[in-house]
Amino acid sequence: MITKSKIFEVYEDKASRKLYTLNLNPGKKVYDEIFAVQNNSEYREWNPYKSKLAAAILNNCTNIFLRKGHIVLYLGSASGTTASHVSDIANKDGFVFAVEISPRVMKDLIFNCNGRQNIGAILADANNTKALAERMSIVDVIYQDIAQKNQVEIFLKNINAFLKKDGYAIIAVKARSIDVTKKPSVIFKEVREKIEKELTIVDYKNLEPYQKDHAMFICKKK
Repeated sequence: MITKSKIFEVYEDKASRKLYTLNLNPGKKVYDEIFAVQNNSEYREWNPYKSKLAAAILNNCTNIFLRKGHIVLYLGSASGTTASHVSDIANKDGFVFAVEISPRVMKDLIFNCNGRQNIGAILADANNTKALAERMSIVDVIYQDIAQKNQVEIFLKNINAFLKKDGYAIIAVKARSIDVTKKPSVIFKEVREKIEKELTIVDYKNLEPYQKDHAMFICKKK
């Protein structure tokens, strides 16, 4: 039985501990997700092994601060797995600016999210906020999933450039991309200290067992 979860626009089957979003583009898969139909509505299973945001929710994150109608900046959208679920949540009244630096992966993103009119694919370097500003608006939420050494600096730069006052920002931290010589727990501590200088950390989740050496920080702009 699929029911509304405690998180807005996210659904769950409590018996199986599976998450779902209501498919904004019925009949079209983005990855190999499983469809479930209930009461004439089509739901897409949200796989925590393929989506860090789903992993955070299943690790008892109580609020991801994404809502229907929100404008979202998604940095590091890759082929669209998580971005498509964010698209489901934002719904037709919202919009997702999906930024990806790789031309090859961008082709996959455009193909996979074809028919989702609330996703705008942007081939760009998330570190170059001046170039992004020509194609962006102020947003309600920023979500970042980038495997670069300076991922925290990129996150803070985009928050300063594009996030509205009192907006929320989520970063999936990849410890091994920052420093392979340090323990992930040490990296996460250092990241927390950097972020806390500029933002309020609302929630923190280690993403094990779904995602190895990853953690999620959910932040609010002061």
